[in-house]
Amino acid sequence: LECSEVKVKVTQNKTTPVKYKYLKNVLKYNACDLTLDPNTAHTQVILSEDKKMAKHVKDHQSYPDHPERFECLQVLCEESLTGRYYWEAEWSGTGTEISVSYKGISRKGGSDCMFGFNQKSWNLSGFYKRFIACHNNNSTNIPAPSFSSNRVGVYLDVLAGTLSYYSVSDTHTLTLIHTFNTTFTEPLYAGFGVYYDSSVSLCHMVQQGCET
Repeated sequence: LECSEVKVKVTQNKTTPVKYKYLKNVLKYNACDLTLDPNTAHTQVILSEDKKMAKHVKDHQSYPDHPERFECLQVLCEESLTGRYYWEAEWSGTGTEISVSYKGISRKGGSDCMFGFNQKSWNLSGFYKRFIACHNNNSTNIPAPSFSSNRVGVYLDVLAGTLSYYSVSDTHTLTLIHTFNTTFTEPLYAGFGVYYDSSVSLCHMVQQGCET
C-alpha cells in the first residue's frame, strides 16, 4: 500500500460547519511527516524499511526487549507533538486505529495500553463504512461518509485542545468525522493499531515542525 502525495481540497458540508478557507491554510502550513518507532511496535507488527508502514503478521518477530514495546497490536511514532500538526494515513484490510497519546501510556495490561480505553489516549477506529471515536473507554459510533475511503486526515492543535479526524476522498476532499475537545497537558505522540491481516501507511507530507 502506497499513499500518493497529499493535495488538500475542503468542501463545505451542512453537517460539518468548519471555517474552510482557514482550515485549508492550517492544513497546508502544518503538514507533518511522521515516522514509526520500531522500539514501540508489538512483536506481530512489522514496519517498512522507511518506517512509514505498519503491517500485522501471524508470526511473532524476534524484536529485542524494550520497555516501550506494546503488548497489544500497536505502534507509536517517534515525533513529539506540541503545536499544530496535520497528517494522513491509509489502511488496507479490515481496519485500523488512528490515535494520539501521551508517552506515558502503559505498554502492558489490557485496556491500560489500548488506544482510546484510558485517560492517556484519544483514538479513532476505522472499519468498513463506520468509525468509532473513543477516549477513556467512552465511545461514539459514527457512520462513514457516503464515499468509500480508507484514508483519514488528522489535525491536532495541542494548545487549543482539539483533535479532528477527516475522511479523505480519492479527489482529496475532506469530510469531518469527529473532533475531540479537551485540555492536553503533555506532548503527544501519533500512534496506530493494526488489525489482523491489515496494514496502515503514513502518507507523504512536507515536514513543517515535528520534533523528535
